[in-house]
Amino acid sequence: MWIPITLAAATFQVLRTSRQHRLRSVLSVNGAGFVRYAYGFPLAVIAMVMTFGIVGDGLPAIPWRFWPIIAGAGAVQIIGTLALLRAFDLRDFAIGTVYAKTEVIQVAIVSTVALGEPLRPLGWVAAFVCTAGVALLAAPNRLRDILGRAGDPAALMGIVAGGSFAVAAVGIRGASTSLEGGTTWDRALLTLTVMLGIQTMLNGAWLVASDRQELVRVGAAWRAALPVGILSLCGSAGWAVAVTLENAAKVRTLGQVELVIAFALSAWVLHERHTRAEYAASALVMVGVIGVVVFG
Repeated sequence: MWIPITLAAATFQVLRTSRQHRLRSVLSVNGAGFVRYAYGFPLAVIAMVMTFGIVGDGLPAIPWRFWPIIAGAGAVQIIGTLALLRAFDLRDFAIGTVYAKTEVIQVAIVSTVALGEPLRPLGWVAAFVCTAGVALLAAPNRLRDILGRAGDPAALMGIVAGGSFAVAAVGIRGASTSLEGGTTWDRALLTLTVMLGIQTMLNGAWLVASDRQELVRVGAAWRAALPVGILSLCGSAGWAVAVTLENAAKVRTLGQVELVIAFALSAWVLHERHTRAEYAASALVMVGVIGVVVFG
């Protein structure tokens, strides 16, 4: 089940990111990042009420270690979101994207160190193949230039974003699997709701201290922001369930098929022309993804 759930989560994430990026015309980086929490958290609470109140599922037991793990995961995910938006804001989308996608390797390392869940040898090879394919697909004509600009602000922000998302994914798995009792959905939903609550408070407090007018703008932009909250909740719920079921490195690697899907749609639906190098890069991504899923 974790495979179709991951694919759905990746799709929701693509849609959410595109809509969130459009909000940059009316909101700051912090404001655009805050939208996913401010509008996603109330929806998560409603899902909690329906699951544990109306349906009547029993609330999982929460051990003490759950709290620091999920608080840390929520904080670093905020950092990752802001870093990614900042990388895009630096006017070099390709560089930010390539370095953010080092998340595939970073999550495998963090999962090994923090949870003792390493990939098998062939899984590591496949993860590197996937990362290479992602880099080539994101910037097929600029790879040498991008690698030579590893110290650029956009590259550094991309690496920070990738590392933050890696730590967050592993943290979510660690927190969710620490819960006792309940179904996979119950544990994932509780984990996600607590994390969104923490993120709403942290990011909201920062905006109150630094730019209160931005909170007003976030509220005023509710028509454009509400879909971001809905898509964010759907995507986050999918990721939470997937990493509860399976190794975070496998889940996040499979999620990279979002690039291949976007590439395929541009070729088949929009009839855009692509080079042989781009088709080869797509094949590398798929080989890497399949390798991690099967051999990881």
